[in-house]
Amino acid sequence: MSSKSKRNFIGHWLLIAGAFALTLPWLILRLMHWHETADPLAVAAVSGLAILGAAFILSWAAEVAQMDISQSLALAFLALISILPEYAVDMYFAWQAGKNPEYMGYATANMTGANRLLIGLGWSAVVLLYWARSRKRSVTLEPGQSTEMTFLMLATLWSFTIPLRGEIGMIDMVVLLTLFVLYMWRASKAEHEEPEFTGPPLALSILPQARRRAVVIGFFVWAAAIILASAEPFSEGLVETGKRWGVDEFLLVQWLAPLASESPEFIVASLFALRGTPSLGLGALISSKVNQWTLLVAMLPLVFSISVGSPSGLILDARQQEEVFLTSAQSLFALAVILNFRMSVWEAFGLIFLFVTQLFFTDTHIRYIYAFTYLGLAVIIIARHPDRLRNLLGLLRSGGCRSEG
Repeated sequence: MSSKSKRNFIGHWLLIAGAFALTLPWLILRLMHWHETADPLAVAAVSGLAILGAAFILSWAAEVAQMDISQSLALAFLALISILPEYAVDMYFAWQAGKNPEYMGYATANMTGANRLLIGLGWSAVVLLYWARSRKRSVTLEPGQSTEMTFLMLATLWSFTIPLRGEIGMIDMVVLLTLFVLYMWRASKAEHEEPEFTGPPLALSILPQARRRAVVIGFFVWAAAIILASAEPFSEGLVETGKRWGVDEFLLVQWLAPLASESPEFIVASLFALRGTPSLGLGALISSKVNQWTLLVAMLPLVFSISVGSPSGLILDARQQEEVFLTSAQSLFALAVILNFRMSVWEAFGLIFLFVTQLFFTDTHIRYIYAFTYLGLAVIIIARHPDRLRNLLGLLRSGGCRSEG
């Protein structure tokens, strides 16, 4: 190994050590119960740094995991672990809803906010960051990521039934949990691809196989534990800080808490984009959306039922029905955009524009206008580009396996 390679090798391990170092202060303070009496802003800052460090660890572990499993399955595991903060927060709201009906709206608000944030901000950010880095005006999805698109389409179509029925019930748990299991099984069958590594993943990849696998598993476990230990205090710290500023409580639950818990996913995807592999970043976020749109929603009535003590569904009021419908419409529009396995800069700007501008309106009627705008644009895109409809039908027929032709 040349002296330059040795310096790079040492630098990679220093970066890994730095990521772990970001997680340690919060872990120590958490064990000391410091967060119970500390200022909410300080809690959010320290736990946020821990989530940042865990996100780096996750991204490196997921990349190296591709040496042993398919890319789709590696991204699926990455997405599943990355959204653990979101699960922790939303399951807390669902559990509390079984004891206090006031929390029922918070569970729906947090879920819809997380899903719309993932597409409106996350998907767009990957394309725009890659454009800023390389000046390339589009990101092309890889064939192996068609599995995610297929199951996201199925979950999105089912989601439109939720506001029509006025509840997130046990039937949703059965259908969406089944889709999630099938998705994970299908991802595990994807063809194995040998990845190319740079940075810390390169240092990990040259370890002996048994040691590498042990290290990757350790990275996943450590990152998951840190995220679980940080998610609720981070979210609560931001919420309490926002309350001191006089911000509406429903909006805090819908946007600030998901923004905190979604940060690992955004960081991981942004790193992929900045490293010149935006398709992996976008694929990770699509996989996260599948996880949130299937397993996350399915868990809400399950946890609520356990809390209540009998099979029950979360009843949606008029505002919550509108929120779910708007979330479903945004998901359908985003799918129409990527049905040609590509997202352009202009399409990314369109996604982020519609997402950001809707934040300024809380009136239900105006938000229904946004929902039908999403649906109208989806119909126009598919009507003007018949190849996208053919791709959709082909994906559904093949069960998520896109042919190279």
